[in-house]
Amino acid sequence: MKKQWFKEEFVYQIYPRSFKDSNNDGIGDIPGIIEKIPYLKELGVGIIWLSPVYKSPMEDFGYDISDYRDIAPEFGTMDDIKRLIKELHKAKIRLVMDLVVNHTSSAHEWFQKSVKKEGKYADYYHWEDKKKKWGSFFGGDAWSYNEERGQYYLHLFAKGQPDLNWDNPDVREEVKDLMRFWLDLGVDGFRCDVINLIAKNNQHPNGPWSPILRGRKYYLNHPNLHKYLHELHRDVLSKYDCFTVGETAFVNPKVADLLTNPLRQELDMVFQFDHMGADNYFIKWFMKKFKPMNLKKPLAKWQNQLNGKGWNSLYLENHDQPRSINRFGSLDYRYESATMLAVMLYFQQGTPYIYQGQEIGMTNAAFETLDKYQDIETHNIYRTGRKMGMSHKRMMNKIKMMSRDNARTPMQWDDNANAGFSTHDPWLSVNDNYKEINVAAEAKKDQSVLHFFQRVIELRKKYPVIVYGKYEDLDFYHKDLYSYRRFTKTEEIIVVCNGTSKEVVYEKNYPDYNMILTNYRDQVDGLLQPYEARVFHKSLGQKKK
Repeated sequence: MKKQWFKEEFVYQIYPRSFKDSNNDGIGDIPGIIEKIPYLKELGVGIIWLSPVYKSPMEDFGYDISDYRDIAPEFGTMDDIKRLIKELHKAKIRLVMDLVVNHTSSAHEWFQKSVKKEGKYADYYHWEDKKKKWGSFFGGDAWSYNEERGQYYLHLFAKGQPDLNWDNPDVREEVKDLMRFWLDLGVDGFRCDVINLIAKNNQHPNGPWSPILRGRKYYLNHPNLHKYLHELHRDVLSKYDCFTVGETAFVNPKVADLLTNPLRQELDMVFQFDHMGADNYFIKWFMKKFKPMNLKKPLAKWQNQLNGKGWNSLYLENHDQPRSINRFGSLDYRYESATMLAVMLYFQQGTPYIYQGQEIGMTNAAFETLDKYQDIETHNIYRTGRKMGMSHKRMMNKIKMMSRDNARTPMQWDDNANAGFSTHDPWLSVNDNYKEINVAAEAKKDQSVLHFFQRVIELRKKYPVIVYGKYEDLDFYHKDLYSYRRFTKTEEIIVVCNGTSKEVVYEKNYPDYNMILTNYRDQVDGLLQPYEARVFHKSLGQKKK
């Protein structure tokens, strides 16, 4: 397997609005990130993925971009982003930016000119005389009327996020130019937002009726996607030492293999969402009881089907997903389940991603009233659910579990007011448990989620088998355990995780292996304690010390 730097490092995602506020206006900013570089360095991460900081009306908190070459004032200035790149590189940490090019903001100059049918901009977006029957990811219709132009435009997300027309070669050239702009500034790659939606059937046929995402077959993984991505790679990405990860909704391993196979020159890896369905039916708002097997099956499927071909992304949390402890672990066993989930995930094959706060075991916000939530998707889904006859109580229960704001509460640095995030009231309320769960408290503890994450990162750097080894399931049909083997010609590791809050009988021994990691100080012969994880290592010919 080809050795590449983006396979060997941990990526740490920063949601800038909620990371650290340096000027005490209640909103996190770029200088605040610079202030915390020593923390990131000590944690051991080698790549930062920065969610959008571009100029934006903030209808979708930065994923609606009005100027790709400028910074939103609440986050800082272009000088600040240049300083961030410089200081991160000094600390030997690379920076990956969000590339949001399925859509722009309706405030973007391109859209304003398209509305007026000015020159080449007339068909930069998708326009139709009649409203088409397509559904939006944020609920409701995906086509809205523009009075000035007298036509309907496509927005797969919010009304203020019109979709770009990638069939137009001028649009593709614009995207290439803005990519070069950031790569020339020193950025080391891109996380490509909803990238498998960029290609559409430009005839815009009406979609057959569906309760969710009507018309999706006309914009999900359209065949032209591969042509566009290869063009970006050929004309831009191949000229730089960088990497790309694509956010790809409703993608399967077969499509992911096409997207990530190095011979095809499209993307380096993708974010897939199969395992995010472990506690829901197809869409996160249709919840079901979590079972460990529901997480194991999709993760193992992707490990096995991309093994030796494409490359996986290893994540459980991001700015769009609730906290993993609430979903797949236990608040009663916060330390044990947070650390077990880290072992289960980060010893697999792929690039590992940590979302801010995950490394200290942050949990869902679970605000009691709707007005506490700021997320546009949350409010849209609430309205949609109420129109469908669901009660306020039922919708609030869904939101407490699945709202994107669960991951967006301010980073909990210490037990001071507002968790040390800001001296000003923050844009989104701090989680009530910040006095117990924060970086300062975790750093002081002898046994903490933070220290455990540091140890996991150290081990991945120490043992090449964790990065480049092949993957093989063990005891796959055991409903409570997730165990697997990673191996090369020279070394091997075995990972065993109890995914439940009960003791599980486990009588296998590995006498020729060294146990290099566990989240319990004391082991019990013949069983695994609640959420216990163990990692064993063996070099060929080596005996246990």
